[in-house]
Amino acid sequence: MVDLKGQYQQIKEQVDLSVLDVIHSTAFINGPEVHAFQKELEEYLHIKHVIPCANGTDALQIAMMGLELQPGDEVITADFTFAATVEVIALLQLTPVLVDVEPDSFNIDPEAIRKAITPKTKAIVPVHLFGQSANMDDIMAIAKEYNLYVIEDNAQGIGANYKSANGKTAKTGAIGHVASTSFFPSKNLGCYGDGGAIFTNDDDLAHRIRGIVNHGMYKRYHHDVVGVNSRLDSIQAAVLRAKLPNLDTYNNARRTAARKYSKAFEGINHIITPQVQGNSCDSSESVICDTCDCHVFHQYTLRITNGTRDALVQHLNDNAIPCGVYYPIPLHSQKAYVDDRYDEADFPVTNRLVKEVISLPMHTELDNEQIDFITKTVIEFVNGK
Repeated sequence: MVDLKGQYQQIKEQVDLSVLDVIHSTAFINGPEVHAFQKELEEYLHIKHVIPCANGTDALQIAMMGLELQPGDEVITADFTFAATVEVIALLQLTPVLVDVEPDSFNIDPEAIRKAITPKTKAIVPVHLFGQSANMDDIMAIAKEYNLYVIEDNAQGIGANYKSANGKTAKTGAIGHVASTSFFPSKNLGCYGDGGAIFTNDDDLAHRIRGIVNHGMYKRYHHDVVGVNSRLDSIQAAVLRAKLPNLDTYNNARRTAARKYSKAFEGINHIITPQVQGNSCDSSESVICDTCDCHVFHQYTLRITNGTRDALVQHLNDNAIPCGVYYPIPLHSQKAYVDDRYDEADFPVTNRLVKEVISLPMHTELDNEQIDFITKTVIEFVNGK
């Protein structure tokens, strides 16, 4: 699904030297590489504060801790996403409220958000799933109307641009009140271990979060807030510094591969290719335009509509082609998060997607020969050949 070794070969010299510099310095925790990466990522995102931490799940939890949400507060998020998004809500004894997603973008449905709001609702967590921004215009408008926080889960969307209806463009993660991201190795910007970060333009919130990530300390052995131990180590920061200048190039390579995939699948019955949404893209239907920068294709996800998705997974495995099903079970059906409040009728899109979606290999080193082999194998199976 990813080619981390191929990507490493392109930046090997810089990564090796940077990692050795950290080892020689012995500044393994909170060293100069971490501070330098923080500043460089702030400049890239055009945001005031980046607070690095140990992983993306911690980042989302710490963002909620920084907002001082209280047990019982309701947090609305998408039913169709990875469990980490709802996991941290439950861990903090908040009340997760799962809602359906849009069939084309796979992102949280703003109308479903509106219907789920109660007097206990305090926050919305849109997930920029598979690398495409959620509808932040509508989400921010709803949040303003009901005085809610917006916490962007940007683990899959770093580098994507979102153009608002007013013409202003911002990076995902720099739109809501606070955002989290993951630097897991397979992410568009990934390190060589675990890593994450929180983003915000709010000075007071950034101050609280900086204490939370370090045991609640602003001064050594003075614990002013309840905190956790969640720090990005210097070796991972060195790797991320080597990769960050290449992030736009990486994302462009992913978009190029996505266009080739979609072109090959155009007009094939029972295959729905990724639909790019948003004001910053000139695309329509299955065509991904050359100037599109609103989707960074963390995953390239098809919908197989004739009930043969699982058989296709087996067929690809038989032909040594990696693939993934993200996600096979809705969160509202997971044992840990089952709740009598949920009605199956409220999740028609998610319940359909979990039976249809399949993600194909997507990374910066995909070449034409690989894409041709993958697409021909998929098409031959779907056409019954």
